[in-house]
Amino acid sequence: VQLVESGGGLVQAGGSLRLSCTASGSIFDRRAMGWYRQAPGKERELVAAISGGSTYYADSVKGRFTISRDNGGYTHYLQMNMLIPEDTAMYYCAAGRAIMTLASGSMGQGTQVTVSS
Repeated sequence: VQLVESGGGLVQAGGSLRLSCTASGSIFDRRAMGWYRQAPGKERELVAAISGGSTYYADSVKGRFTISRDNGGYTHYLQMNMLIPEDTAMYYCAAGRAIMTLASGSMGQGTQVTVSS
């Protein structure tokens, strides 16, 4: 599966951004899609994921971020609202067969999100 991300950038605290990720390849290998992020000096963490009717959100983004995907399943989005400086990180799109195995699936090149205070 190949993944192309877009939508990162610089935003002030309290602002919003929407990340997009378009996938190509086997439908079985993109049944689950999601977003990881990694800030300098920190471990990579799964921020949000979607598979069928199920979604996952890290506690740190619940109520602020929303993940969705189009009907064809090729593109998914991460709407990020009420951004805080702690959300600053490189965000990576991921695709795999299940949310639990996303880490071993495909991953994009990353898009930088910077939130200024």
